[in-house]
Amino acid sequence: MIPTAVHDRAELADLLRRDPALHAYELGDLDDFFWPWTGWYRLGDSIALVYHGAGGPPTVLAFEQPEAVGALRELLAGLTGLLPRRFYAHVTEGAEDLLVTGFGAESRGLHLKMALTDRARLLRQDSRGELLTRADLPELLALYEAAYPGNWFDPRMLDTGQYVGVRDKGELVAVAGVHVWSPTQRIAALGNITTHPRVRGRGIGKAVVAELCRRLLDTVDEVALNVRADNESAVALYTSLGFATVGRYYELSVGD
Repeated sequence: MIPTAVHDRAELADLLRRDPALHAYELGDLDDFFWPWTGWYRLGDSIALVYHGAGGPPTVLAFEQPEAVGALRELLAGLTGLLPRRFYAHVTEGAEDLLVTGFGAESRGLHLKMALTDRARLLRQDSRGELLTRADLPELLALYEAAYPGNWFDPRMLDTGQYVGVRDKGELVAVAGVHVWSPTQRIAALGNITTHPRVRGRGIGKAVVAELCRRLLDTVDEVALNVRADNESAVALYTSLGFATVGRYYELSVGD
């Protein structure tokens, strides 16, 4: 079967809200901030997003719960002739082989989707940090260069007002931010989180994530994030803050 292109945001929101934690990124991309760079395809109730706003090859997002992986596989098979020669993909575990055999995709590892499910645990944690603005961009870029080289960060994200930083002796040493933040859809996805190597092990990273999450809960109902499955320290940190795994997916690259 051939997927159909979808241009109706209300239709997409209804489908994605069946599982908002799993589809946090896609729901956020319905906002005007991201919408112009998106293309959407549907087959039955399964949705695939092709996002073109990262400054490089597009990224394909396609997620379902394990019991619906068969439907997702049909959708991806139908997209074979519609996808570009080079792209990245985030695809639910159990469907990634279609991209490996069909496109020669290379795996970048298994990842977890986590969502904040225990707010009481979050509120018991110490938190600290101050909001960052465009004026802090040079310091933030320097921190990423030292502590998180190669991360995907768009300076426009600072304009959301949802980036929190911690300074030590006047130097920005930790940050927690968002990849998407949508008060309209009442959802946020954390991203671009890092701590300078010289201050790791002091609980600063955990505190700045806790501070950001507390602030986000004033405007959203769902807070989610992605993390590599083998990053045990990060998974443990997020679990301690009240996050739980809600999905598993592979990141892949095609044509690199």
